[in-house]
Amino acid sequence: MATSIIHLFVTTLLVAAHTAFAESNMLQDFCVADLKGEKVNGYPCKDPAQVTPEDFYYTGLANGASTTNTTLGSAVTSGNVEKIPGLNTLGVSMSRVDYAPGGLNPPHLHPRASEAIFVLEGRLFVGFLTTTGKLISRHINKGDVFVFPRALLHFQQNPNNAPASVLAAFDSQNSGAQGVGPTLFGANPPIPDDLLAKAFYLEPQEVQKVKGKFPAKK
Repeated sequence: MATSIIHLFVTTLLVAAHTAFAESNMLQDFCVADLKGEKVNGYPCKDPAQVTPEDFYYTGLANGASTTNTTLGSAVTSGNVEKIPGLNTLGVSMSRVDYAPGGLNPPHLHPRASEAIFVLEGRLFVGFLTTTGKLISRHINKGDVFVFPRALLHFQQNPNNAPASVLAAFDSQNSGAQGVGPTLFGANPPIPDDLLAKAFYLEPQEVQKVKGKFPAKK
């Protein structure tokens, strides 16, 4: 009798787990983000009665951003859930990246998304690094697509004398971005100099010099 009860209990748990997994997708048409609500792994849903077409509309990627005053000659314009509330729970977003001649989008990673870029204009040198340190790279031209796998370090460089631009698509409503330099040398509180010096085979004064280029994040 006890064995039968245990079997019934285990079976019930397995069915419940399967049902929960099967219904992990949205059970409503949309969940427009309430950007003023408390954020816990995403935004709460806006009252459907207050949803408007503007929640699903954005013009920010239509025109290139200025790269004149940027340090590395590149500018990223995001089209994520914070710009398009209708993206909430949909698992997609876009960005535009503009590059001055010689501009660089330096090595960085997106912890929550893979990325595909489509070249709008110009020619770029792009690549990513595998976890074994292999560089996968090539030059891409207008109309080409290149893919960067989730959470792998990657970059884009414009080695030419003309501007370039791309549209980037992500399989996350907010992909996140973590740059190598700012993360390591601009950490708050700071990573100890001796640790960084040992990790990168630098002298302590060299670490301080690099940190000076990356103000600590607040």
